[in-house]
Amino acid sequence: MRRTRFDDAHCPVARTTDLLGDWWTPIVLRELLFGTTRFNDIQDRTGISRAILTQRLTRLTDEDVVERVRYQDAPPRYEYRLTDKGRALWEVLVAMWKFGDEWMFDAAPGAQVELVDRATGRALRPVVVDASTGEPIELASTRVRLRR
Repeated sequence: MRRTRFDDAHCPVARTTDLLGDWWTPIVLRELLFGTTRFNDIQDRTGISRAILTQRLTRLTDEDVVERVRYQDAPPRYEYRLTDKGRALWEVLVAMWKFGDEWMFDAAPGAQVELVDRATGRALRPVVVDASTGEPIELASTRVRLRR
């Protein structure tokens, strides 16, 4: 069965879903964001099949989310490095992390892993805020409109 594409959708959520809308792509991105860059290492850490990983990395490369960089000549070996566009997906994955930690585990306090500040080791609690004001973006105070 062929999946629906949202390349021409006017909605940013639809277009992002088109890129991230399978269960392996966010997991591959998680590994890349945390510094796993080599094919075999990503495969080992995730359990993803070679064929699926190849497909996901090809799509991410085609979308300029990652770049394929040769790190060895004989035999040729490559690693996958995030582009600026790929690093921008950090915020999407952090939002997924927050939701998963708060809602996808039966027992408190949630997942057995947590995000921490590199310098202090303090546990982080992600929240979506407006860049202009620093205020949390709440559903009740938000609406959608067409850009002028």
